[in-house]
Amino acid sequence: MNHFDEACFAVYIGIDWADAKHDFCLQEAGGNQREFGVFSSQAANIDEWVSNLHRRYGGKIAIGLELTKGPLVYALQKYDFLVLFPINPATLAKYRQAFKPSRAKDDPTDAELALDLLLRHPERFKPIEPQSPAMRALLSFVERRRELIGDKTRFTNRLTNTLKQYYPQVLEWFDHHDTILFCDFITRWPTLEKAQGARPATLDRFFKQHNARRASVIDARMAAINAARPLTRDVAIIAPHLLETLVLIEQIKVALKAIERFDDAIARLAPTLPDFELFAALPGAGPTLAPRLLVAFGEQRERFASAKELQQYSGVAPVTERSGKKSWVHWRWQCPTFVRQTFVEWAGQTINKSDWAGSYYRQQRAKGSSYQAAVRALAFKWLRILFRCWQSRVPYDEARYMAKLRQKGSALGNSTAPAA
Repeated sequence: MNHFDEACFAVYIGIDWADAKHDFCLQEAGGNQREFGVFSSQAANIDEWVSNLHRRYGGKIAIGLELTKGPLVYALQKYDFLVLFPINPATLAKYRQAFKPSRAKDDPTDAELALDLLLRHPERFKPIEPQSPAMRALLSFVERRRELIGDKTRFTNRLTNTLKQYYPQVLEWFDHHDTILFCDFITRWPTLEKAQGARPATLDRFFKQHNARRASVIDARMAAINAARPLTRDVAIIAPHLLETLVLIEQIKVALKAIERFDDAIARLAPTLPDFELFAALPGAGPTLAPRLLVAFGEQRERFASAKELQQYSGVAPVTERSGKKSWVHWRWQCPTFVRQTFVEWAGQTINKSDWAGSYYRQQRAKGSSYQAAVRALAFKWLRILFRCWQSRVPYDEARYMAKLRQKGSALGNSTAPAA
Protein backbone atom coordinates (compact mmCIF):
# COMPACT_ATOMS: atom_id res chain seq x y z
CA MET A 1 0.00 0.00 0.00
CA ASN A 2 1.27 3.50 -0.86
CA HIS A 3 0.51 5.47 2.30
CA PHE A 4 1.19 8.72 0.43
CA ASP A 5 -1.18 8.31 -2.50
CA GLU A 6 -2.50 11.79 -3.39
CA ALA A 7 -6.03 10.45 -3.02
CA CYS A 8 -5.26 9.01 0.40
CA PHE A 9 -4.70 12.18 2.45
CA ALA A 10 -6.39 15.55 2.39
CA VAL A 11 -3.54 17.33 4.14
CA TYR A 12 -0.01 16.66 5.41
CA ILE A 13 1.29 18.07 8.70
CA GLY A 14 4.68 18.22 10.40
CA ILE A 15 4.73 18.75 14.17
CA ASP A 16 7.57 19.79 16.44
CA TRP A 17 6.43 18.92 19.95
CA ALA A 18 7.41 20.56 23.23
CA ASP A 19 6.27 20.44 26.83
CA ALA A 20 3.82 23.34 26.82
CA LYS A 21 3.01 23.84 23.13
CA HIS A 22 3.41 22.19 19.72
CA ASP A 23 4.39 23.96 16.49
CA PHE A 24 3.01 22.68 13.22
CA CYS A 25 3.35 23.21 9.50
CA LEU A 26 0.70 21.93 7.06
CA GLN A 27 0.28 21.61 3.34
CA GLU A 28 -2.82 20.51 1.48
CA ALA A 29 -2.58 17.55 -0.90
CA GLY A 30 -1.76 18.78 -4.40
CA GLY A 31 -0.96 22.27 -3.13
CA ASN A 32 2.31 24.11 -2.57
CA GLN A 33 1.35 26.68 0.08
CA ARG A 34 2.40 26.00 3.66
CA GLU A 35 0.71 27.22 6.79
CA PHE A 36 2.32 27.53 10.23
CA GLY A 37 0.67 27.51 13.61
CA VAL A 38 0.86 26.57 17.29
CA PHE A 39 -1.48 24.70 19.62
CA SER A 40 -1.28 24.09 23.35
CA SER A 41 -0.30 20.74 24.84
CA GLN A 42 -3.42 20.69 27.03
CA ALA A 43 -5.81 17.88 26.12
CA ALA A 44 -8.73 20.22 25.40
CA ASN A 45 -6.61 22.35 23.06
CA ILE A 46 -5.33 19.30 21.18
CA ASP A 47 -8.90 18.07 20.69
CA GLU A 48 -10.00 21.51 19.49
CA TRP A 49 -7.10 21.70 17.02
CA VAL A 50 -7.89 18.26 15.60
CA SER A 51 -11.62 19.01 15.37
CA ASN A 52 -10.91 22.20 13.42
CA LEU A 53 -8.68 20.26 11.01
CA HIS A 54 -11.40 17.67 10.44
CA ARG A 55 -14.07 20.30 9.79
CA ARG A 56 -11.74 22.10 7.41
CA TYR A 57 -10.40 19.17 5.37
CA GLY A 58 -12.77 16.27 6.04
CA GLY A 59 -10.56 13.39 4.88
CA LYS A 60 -7.59 11.53 6.26
CA ILE A 61 -4.67 13.55 7.63
CA ALA A 62 -1.00 12.49 7.61
CA ILE A 63 1.10 13.74 10.53
CA GLY A 64 4.87 13.45 10.85
CA LEU A 65 6.40 13.86 14.32
CA GLU A 66 9.42 12.81 16.38
CA LEU A 67 7.46 10.53 18.68
CA THR A 68 6.14 6.99 18.86
CA LYS A 69 4.57 7.38 22.30
CA GLY A 70 3.79 10.02 24.88
CA PRO A 71 0.84 12.32 25.72
CA LEU A 72 0.65 13.93 22.27
CA VAL A 73 0.68 10.56 20.46
CA TYR A 74 -1.92 9.12 22.84
CA ALA A 75 -4.17 12.15 22.28
CA LEU A 76 -3.88 11.97 18.47
CA GLN A 77 -4.40 8.21 18.30
CA LYS A 78 -7.99 8.68 19.43
CA TYR A 79 -8.92 9.82 15.91
CA ASP A 80 -9.19 7.24 13.16
CA PHE A 81 -8.76 9.88 10.42
CA LEU A 82 -5.26 10.78 11.66
CA VAL A 83 -2.32 8.66 10.48
CA LEU A 84 0.87 9.23 12.48
CA PHE A 85 4.30 8.77 10.91
CA PRO A 86 7.17 8.75 13.43
CA ILE A 87 10.40 10.45 12.30
CA ASN A 88 13.65 9.51 14.02
CA PRO A 89 14.98 12.60 15.87
CA ALA A 90 18.47 11.88 14.52
CA THR A 91 17.11 11.88 10.96
CA LEU A 92 15.45 15.25 11.51
CA ALA A 93 18.59 16.65 13.14
CA LYS A 94 20.74 15.65 10.15
CA TYR A 95 18.16 17.04 7.75
CA ARG A 96 18.15 20.32 9.68
CA GLN A 97 21.95 20.45 9.60
CA ALA A 98 21.92 20.02 5.83
CA PHE A 99 19.90 23.24 5.52
CA LYS A 100 21.44 25.03 8.52
CA PRO A 101 25.18 24.36 8.80
CA SER A 102 25.23 26.66 11.85
CA ARG A 103 23.00 24.03 13.60
CA ALA A 104 20.69 26.76 14.84
CA LYS A 105 17.35 25.34 15.95
CA ASP A 106 14.01 27.01 15.33
CA ASP A 107 10.80 25.25 16.29
CA PRO A 108 8.54 26.26 13.37
CA THR A 109 11.34 25.34 10.96
CA ASP A 110 11.62 21.91 12.58
CA ALA A 111 7.92 21.40 11.98
CA GLU A 112 8.41 22.38 8.32
CA LEU A 113 11.38 20.04 7.98
CA ALA A 114 9.28 17.18 9.39
CA LEU A 115 6.62 17.95 6.78
CA ASP A 116 9.28 18.18 4.06
CA LEU A 117 10.69 14.78 4.98
CA LEU A 118 7.22 13.28 4.95
CA LEU A 119 6.48 14.59 1.47
CA ARG A 120 9.88 14.11 -0.19
CA HIS A 121 10.84 10.73 1.23
CA PRO A 122 7.57 8.86 1.85
CA GLU A 123 9.22 5.46 1.37
CA ARG A 124 11.29 6.06 4.52
CA PHE A 125 8.39 6.21 6.94
CA LYS A 126 5.80 3.75 8.16
CA PRO A 127 2.68 4.77 10.06
CA ILE A 128 2.23 3.94 13.72
CA GLU A 129 -0.11 0.97 13.83
CA PRO A 130 -1.07 0.40 17.46
CA GLN A 131 -0.95 -3.14 18.75
CA SER A 132 -3.72 -4.60 20.90
CA PRO A 133 -4.47 -2.84 24.22
CA ALA A 134 -3.18 -5.89 26.12
CA MET A 135 0.14 -5.89 24.27
CA ARG A 136 0.60 -2.14 24.71
CA ALA A 137 -0.22 -2.43 28.41
CA LEU A 138 2.31 -5.25 28.84
CA LEU A 139 4.96 -3.18 27.05
CA SER A 140 4.34 -0.30 29.43
CA PHE A 141 4.42 -2.62 32.45
CA VAL A 142 7.79 -4.18 31.57
CA GLU A 143 9.37 -0.83 30.65
CA ARG A 144 8.33 0.72 33.93
CA ARG A 145 9.46 -2.31 35.87
CA ARG A 146 12.90 -1.94 34.28
CA GLU A 147 12.98 1.71 35.31
CA LEU A 148 12.26 0.67 38.91
CA ILE A 149 15.13 -1.83 38.69
CA GLY A 150 17.34 1.09 37.69
CA ASP A 151 16.09 3.11 40.67
CA LYS A 152 16.79 0.22 43.03
CA THR A 153 20.29 -0.18 41.61
CA ARG A 154 21.08 3.50 42.06
CA PHE A 155 19.84 3.49 45.66
CA THR A 156 21.80 0.31 46.39
CA ASN A 157 25.00 1.76 44.96
CA ARG A 158 24.58 4.86 47.08
CA LEU A 159 23.88 2.72 50.14
CA THR A 160 27.01 0.66 49.53
CA ASN A 161 29.13 3.80 49.30
CA THR A 162 27.55 5.25 52.44
CA LEU A 163 28.12 2.10 54.49
CA LYS A 164 31.76 2.03 53.42
CA GLN A 165 32.24 5.32 55.25
CA TYR A 166 31.39 4.01 58.72
CA TYR A 167 30.08 0.40 58.69
CA PRO A 168 31.82 -1.53 55.86
CA GLN A 169 31.77 -4.87 57.70
CA VAL A 170 28.04 -5.38 57.09
CA LEU A 171 28.68 -5.45 53.33
CA GLU A 172 30.85 -8.54 53.82
CA TRP A 173 28.23 -10.41 55.86
CA PHE A 174 25.68 -10.48 53.01
CA ASP A 175 26.12 -11.49 49.39
CA HIS A 176 23.26 -9.27 48.18
CA HIS A 177 22.59 -5.72 49.33
CA ASP A 178 19.24 -5.14 47.60
CA THR A 179 17.10 -7.60 49.55
CA ILE A 180 14.54 -7.26 52.34
CA LEU A 181 16.85 -9.36 54.54
CA PHE A 182 19.69 -6.86 54.19
CA CYS A 183 17.41 -3.83 54.54
CA ASP A 184 15.75 -5.19 57.68
CA PHE A 185 19.11 -6.10 59.23
CA ILE A 186 20.46 -2.57 58.68
CA THR A 187 17.23 -1.03 59.97
CA ARG A 188 17.46 -3.04 63.19
CA TRP A 189 21.25 -2.86 63.65
CA PRO A 190 22.42 0.23 61.73
CA THR A 191 25.87 0.36 63.34
CA LEU A 192 28.55 -2.16 64.23
CA GLU A 193 28.13 -1.33 67.91
CA LYS A 194 24.43 -2.20 67.81
CA ALA A 195 25.04 -5.40 65.85
CA GLN A 196 27.65 -6.55 68.36
CA GLY A 197 25.27 -5.78 71.19
CA ALA A 198 22.59 -8.15 69.82
CA ARG A 199 22.08 -11.48 71.60
CA PRO A 200 22.96 -14.60 69.54
CA ALA A 201 19.44 -15.95 70.02
CA THR A 202 17.99 -12.69 68.66
CA LEU A 203 20.21 -12.81 65.58
CA ASP A 204 19.41 -16.48 64.99
CA ARG A 205 15.67 -15.80 65.20
CA PHE A 206 15.97 -12.80 62.87
CA PHE A 207 17.72 -14.79 60.15
CA LYS A 208 15.28 -17.69 60.36
CA GLN A 209 12.30 -15.33 60.19
CA HIS A 210 13.78 -14.04 56.92
CA ASN A 211 14.14 -17.60 55.53
CA ALA A 212 17.92 -17.58 55.97
CA ARG A 213 18.02 -20.92 57.75
CA ARG A 214 21.40 -22.46 56.86
CA ALA A 215 23.14 -22.98 60.17
CA SER A 216 26.63 -22.69 58.67
CA VAL A 217 25.83 -19.29 57.15
CA ILE A 218 24.25 -18.01 60.37
CA ASP A 219 27.24 -19.19 62.43
CA ALA A 220 29.68 -17.57 60.01
CA ARG A 221 27.82 -14.24 60.18
CA MET A 222 27.73 -14.30 63.99
CA ALA A 223 31.45 -15.05 64.15
CA ALA A 224 32.18 -12.19 61.73
CA ILE A 225 30.04 -9.79 63.76
CA ASN A 226 31.87 -10.66 66.98
CA ALA A 227 35.31 -10.40 65.38
CA ALA A 228 34.70 -7.08 63.58
CA ARG A 229 36.55 -3.91 64.54
CA PRO A 230 35.05 -0.44 64.00
CA LEU A 231 36.33 1.62 61.10
CA THR A 232 35.76 4.84 63.08
CA ARG A 233 34.19 6.03 66.33
CA ASP A 234 33.90 9.65 65.19
CA VAL A 235 30.29 10.74 65.76
CA ALA A 236 30.68 13.52 63.19
CA ILE A 237 31.18 10.81 60.55
CA ILE A 238 28.80 8.18 61.87
CA ALA A 239 25.72 10.33 62.57
CA PRO A 240 25.15 11.82 59.08
CA HIS A 241 26.03 8.59 57.30
CA LEU A 242 23.74 6.63 59.60
CA LEU A 243 20.83 8.92 58.77
CA GLU A 244 21.55 8.67 55.03
CA THR A 245 21.73 4.88 55.36
CA LEU A 246 18.29 4.68 56.96
CA VAL A 247 16.80 6.99 54.32
CA LEU A 248 18.28 4.93 51.47
CA ILE A 249 17.02 1.72 53.07
CA GLU A 250 13.49 3.13 53.02
CA GLN A 251 13.84 4.01 49.34
CA ILE A 252 15.15 0.56 48.45
CA LYS A 253 12.28 -1.12 50.29
CA VAL A 254 9.76 1.05 48.46
CA ALA A 255 11.40 0.14 45.13
CA LEU A 256 11.37 -3.58 46.02
CA LYS A 257 7.66 -3.47 46.88
CA ALA A 258 6.91 -1.54 43.69
CA ILE A 259 8.79 -4.10 41.60
CA GLU A 260 6.83 -6.88 43.27
CA ARG A 261 3.55 -5.16 42.38
CA PHE A 262 4.63 -4.81 38.76
CA ASP A 263 5.72 -8.45 38.74
CA ASP A 264 2.23 -9.45 39.87
CA ALA A 265 0.57 -7.35 37.17
CA ILE A 266 2.88 -8.74 34.48
CA ALA A 267 2.34 -12.32 35.67
CA ARG A 268 -1.43 -11.86 35.35
CA LEU A 269 -1.40 -10.18 31.93
CA ALA A 270 1.41 -11.86 29.97
CA PRO A 271 -0.07 -15.42 29.87
CA THR A 272 -3.29 -14.05 28.33
CA LEU A 273 -1.46 -13.03 25.13
CA PRO A 274 -1.41 -15.57 22.28
CA ASP A 275 2.38 -15.81 21.80
CA PHE A 276 3.35 -15.96 25.47
CA GLU A 277 4.10 -19.70 25.52
CA LEU A 278 6.39 -19.22 22.52
CA PHE A 279 8.71 -17.13 24.69
CA ALA A 280 8.04 -18.66 28.09
CA ALA A 281 9.52 -21.96 26.87
CA LEU A 282 12.84 -20.38 25.85
CA PRO A 283 15.92 -21.34 27.87
CA GLY A 284 16.74 -18.72 30.48
CA ALA A 285 13.62 -16.61 29.81
CA GLY A 286 11.81 -17.04 33.10
CA PRO A 287 9.02 -14.82 34.47
CA THR A 288 10.96 -11.58 33.90
CA LEU A 289 12.51 -11.94 30.46
CA ALA A 290 9.74 -13.94 28.75
CA PRO A 291 7.27 -10.99 28.85
CA ARG A 292 10.04 -8.63 27.73
CA LEU A 293 10.87 -10.84 24.76
CA LEU A 294 7.18 -11.07 23.93
CA VAL A 295 6.75 -7.29 23.72
CA ALA A 296 10.08 -6.86 21.93
CA PHE A 297 8.72 -8.97 19.05
CA GLY A 298 5.13 -7.81 19.42
CA GLU A 299 2.16 -9.23 17.57
CA GLN A 300 2.52 -7.54 14.16
CA ARG A 301 4.53 -10.08 12.17
CA GLU A 302 4.50 -7.93 9.06
CA ARG A 303 6.72 -5.34 10.80
CA PHE A 304 9.90 -7.19 9.81
CA ALA A 305 10.47 -8.88 6.47
CA SER A 306 13.53 -10.76 7.70
CA ALA A 307 15.64 -11.54 10.76
CA LYS A 308 18.19 -9.06 9.43
CA GLU A 309 15.66 -6.24 9.68
CA LEU A 310 14.93 -7.18 13.30
CA GLN A 311 18.65 -7.40 14.11
CA GLN A 312 19.21 -3.93 12.69
CA TYR A 313 16.10 -2.42 14.27
CA SER A 314 16.98 -3.75 17.73
CA GLY A 315 20.58 -2.55 17.52
CA VAL A 316 22.00 -6.05 17.99
CA ALA A 317 23.52 -5.95 14.50
CA PRO A 318 26.74 -3.89 14.49
CA VAL A 319 27.37 -1.03 12.05
CA THR A 320 30.24 -1.10 9.53
CA GLU A 321 31.54 2.27 8.38
CA ARG A 322 33.96 2.89 5.53
CA SER A 323 36.05 5.85 4.52
CA GLY A 324 38.45 5.40 1.63
CA LYS A 325 40.39 2.19 2.21
CA LYS A 326 39.58 2.08 5.92
CA SER A 327 36.61 0.38 7.54
CA TRP A 328 35.59 -0.13 11.13
CA VAL A 329 32.76 -1.79 13.06
CA HIS A 330 31.03 -0.18 16.01
CA TRP A 331 27.99 -0.42 18.27
CA ARG A 332 24.70 0.73 16.72
CA TRP A 333 23.72 3.92 18.55
CA GLN A 334 20.35 4.76 17.04
CA CYS A 335 18.02 1.99 18.19
CA PRO A 336 15.34 1.25 20.81
CA THR A 337 17.61 0.77 23.83
CA PHE A 338 15.13 -1.26 25.87
CA VAL A 339 14.66 -3.77 23.04
CA ARG A 340 18.41 -4.19 22.56
CA GLN A 341 18.88 -4.49 26.32
CA THR A 342 16.21 -7.21 26.44
CA PHE A 343 17.84 -9.36 23.77
CA VAL A 344 21.36 -8.98 25.19
CA GLU A 345 20.30 -9.66 28.78
CA TRP A 346 18.36 -12.75 27.74
CA ALA A 347 21.26 -14.05 25.60
CA GLY A 348 23.47 -13.85 28.68
CA GLN A 349 21.01 -16.03 30.59
CA THR A 350 21.17 -18.76 27.92
CA ILE A 351 24.92 -19.37 28.29
CA ASN A 352 24.42 -21.95 31.05
CA LYS A 353 21.04 -23.19 29.85
CA SER A 354 21.61 -24.01 26.19
CA ASP A 355 24.35 -26.37 25.02
CA TRP A 356 25.16 -24.64 21.75
CA ALA A 357 24.78 -21.12 23.25
CA GLY A 358 27.30 -21.91 25.99
CA SER A 359 29.73 -23.33 23.46
CA TYR A 360 29.33 -20.38 21.11
CA TYR A 361 29.91 -17.92 23.95
CA ARG A 362 33.11 -19.72 24.98
CA GLN A 363 34.28 -19.69 21.34
CA GLN A 364 33.87 -15.90 21.23
CA ARG A 365 35.73 -15.47 24.50
CA ALA A 366 38.55 -17.69 23.24
CA LYS A 367 38.90 -15.36 20.25
CA GLY A 368 39.55 -12.48 22.63
CA SER A 369 36.07 -10.95 22.80
CA SER A 370 35.02 -9.24 26.01
CA TYR A 371 32.03 -10.61 27.93
CA GLN A 372 29.72 -7.94 26.51
CA ALA A 373 30.95 -8.43 22.94
CA ALA A 374 30.54 -12.21 23.22
CA VAL A 375 27.01 -11.90 24.60
CA ARG A 376 26.05 -9.43 21.86
CA ALA A 377 27.34 -11.86 19.25
CA LEU A 378 25.28 -14.60 20.88
CA ALA A 379 22.19 -12.37 20.86
CA PHE A 380 22.75 -11.73 17.14
CA LYS A 381 22.78 -15.48 16.50
CA TRP A 382 19.75 -16.13 18.72
CA LEU A 383 17.65 -13.52 16.90
CA ARG A 384 17.80 -15.48 13.64
CA ILE A 385 16.43 -18.51 15.48
CA LEU A 386 13.75 -16.62 17.38
CA PHE A 387 12.59 -14.77 14.28
CA ARG A 388 11.88 -18.06 12.53
CA CYS A 389 10.05 -19.44 15.58
CA TRP A 390 8.02 -16.24 15.84
CA GLN A 391 7.07 -16.21 12.17
CA SER A 392 6.14 -19.90 12.09
CA ARG A 393 4.58 -19.87 15.59
CA VAL A 394 6.57 -23.04 16.36
CA PRO A 395 8.26 -23.07 19.82
CA TYR A 396 12.03 -23.39 20.01
CA ASP A 397 13.22 -26.97 20.54
CA GLU A 398 16.78 -27.30 21.82
CA ALA A 399 17.08 -30.99 20.85
CA ARG A 400 15.83 -30.35 17.32
CA TYR A 401 18.18 -27.41 16.84
CA MET A 402 21.16 -29.40 18.14
CA ALA A 403 20.29 -32.19 15.72
CA LYS A 404 20.30 -29.70 12.82
CA LEU A 405 23.68 -28.38 13.90
CA ARG A 406 25.09 -31.91 13.92
CA GLN A 407 23.54 -32.57 10.53
CA LYS A 408 25.33 -29.49 9.16
CA GLY A 409 28.59 -30.59 10.71
CA SER A 410 28.76 -27.62 13.09
CA ALA A 411 31.06 -28.01 16.10
CA LEU A 412 28.28 -26.42 18.17
CA GLY A 413 26.17 -29.53 17.60
CA ASN A 414 28.57 -31.58 19.73
CA SER A 415 28.87 -29.08 22.56
CA THR A 416 27.98 -29.67 26.14
CA ALA A 417 26.92 -26.80 28.35
CA PRO A 418 28.20 -26.52 31.90
CA ALA A 419 25.83 -27.15 34.75
CA ALA A 420 23.51 -24.24 35.47
